[in-house]
Amino acid sequence: MGIRIITDSASDMINENIENFEFIPLTVTFGEEEYQDGVNLSHKEFYEKLVESNELPHTSQATPFVFEEAYGRAAADGDEVVVVTMSAKLSGTWQSAVAAAASCEGRVFVVDSENVTVGEHALVEYAIRLRSQGKTAKEIAEELESAKKRIRLVALLDTLEYLKKGGRISKAAAFAGGLLSIKPVVAVEDGEVVILGKARGSKQGNNLLGQEIEKAGGIDFSMPHFLGYTGLSDALLQKYIRDSEAIWKGELEELKITSVGGAIGTHAGPGAIAVAFFAR
Repeated sequence: MGIRIITDSASDMINENIENFEFIPLTVTFGEEEYQDGVNLSHKEFYEKLVESNELPHTSQATPFVFEEAYGRAAADGDEVVVVTMSAKLSGTWQSAVAAAASCEGRVFVVDSENVTVGEHALVEYAIRLRSQGKTAKEIAEELESAKKRIRLVALLDTLEYLKKGGRISKAAAFAGGLLSIKPVVAVEDGEVVILGKARGSKQGNNLLGQEIEKAGGIDFSMPHFLGYTGLSDALLQKYIRDSEAIWKGELEELKITSVGGAIGTHAGPGAIAVAFFAR
């Protein structure tokens, strides 16, 4: 009997070649066209459509039925399941996963990551590490519940407009962030999006990201950590890496970078960069 790790596409782990791993796609809708995030809509295709579209796309949670099917596949292979979902305060996907697990007689353990994208990704990677150490599914889930409190996700956005349109922040907050070409620095705290500060230009924004890392006591480089970007190019992220070289120098052979897909890119918009890590 093995342990299957399942997550949703909001973790942006759609191209991972990992044994006994599965992602559940969220739905992204442009007008009348409906897509499965990461299945028939790549990250590149999403941003091409986002730029061309006059209307903001809509995202929909994964349904209990989709999770039931995934649990059934795992059961057929004799596997227990650990599920890591995006924050329950930002999507009903966690609730769907829990509802589907009700009839699984203790074989499925669902964890609300209280995070999204690279923050959720970091927790899933930790789950995979714990599995390789021989932990049981129950032990993995219990450790994730504790460890997730140490994850920090901080992001520099190009605009708050997409968060406002998606109803993730108030119109007043978005208006304040839009003044004087201000670039907002946001974080996910207790499963919700919060505005940490506002910067005039990306350089000041990068400084704010560095300050938030310092506030957390620094990065625990022994744990999973990721950098992410939205849009068709990672140029802004590469600039951030160069400008903040002191944070990474001597700690890593290479930085782990991933693109952020439609599930979260819909709300962040293009031109954002994010860093997720376990605080020391």
